[in-house]
Amino acid sequence: MTFDHYKVNLLQANESEVFFNLIDNNRPRLEDFFAGTVSKTLTLDATEKYCVEIQQRIQNISYLPFMITDNHTNAFVGLVDVKNIDLNVPKAELGSFIDLKYEGKGIVTEATKLVVDHIVEHYKFIKLLCRASSRNKGSIAVILKNGFELEGTIRKDYRTTKGEIVDLNYYGRLF
Repeated sequence: MTFDHYKVNLLQANESEVFFNLIDNNRPRLEDFFAGTVSKTLTLDATEKYCVEIQQRIQNISYLPFMITDNHTNAFVGLVDVKNIDLNVPKAELGSFIDLKYEGKGIVTEATKLVVDHIVEHYKFIKLLCRASSRNKGSIAVILKNGFELEGTIRKDYRTTKGEIVDLNYYGRLF
C-alpha cells in the first residue's frame, strides 16, 4: 500500500533494526500507551527476538503491525497496528503512532485509512475499535478523520508505565 512517498507494509523479521530505531527515537512518547512494544524493544537483540515472535503472531492472525516507511530514507516513520483480533465476531482494535519529526502531516491518518480498507476487505472485519486517552488530541483526530465514532469512556481502564490509572475513550466503526 502506498501514498505520497510512503509505503505501508507488515513488519518483516529482517526489519528489526529499523523497528528498534523507530521505537528508540520515540521511547519517551510511547512509554505510556505502547508499553508492551516499548518493554520488548529495549535493545536491538531484544527487538530481533520480538520481531521473530511477531512473525508467528502474523501467521496466527493475532497481531498485524503495519509499518509506515518513508520511501526517500527507507526509515520507519510510524506504525498502525491491528491487535486484540477476534475472528469469531470478527473485530479488532487499531493503534497507531508517528515519529515526532513526521507528526502533524496527515501521514498516520492516511496510513490508517489504507490499513482499515485493507483489513476490512481481507479479513472481513465488521467492527474496528480504537482506544485513546482524552488528552491525546493527535490520536483522537486520526480516529475521527477515519470515521470512528465515540462509543463511550471507560473509567480507570488502563495503567500507564508510570503507574497512573487513566480513563480511555472507546471509538468504534462498523462495516
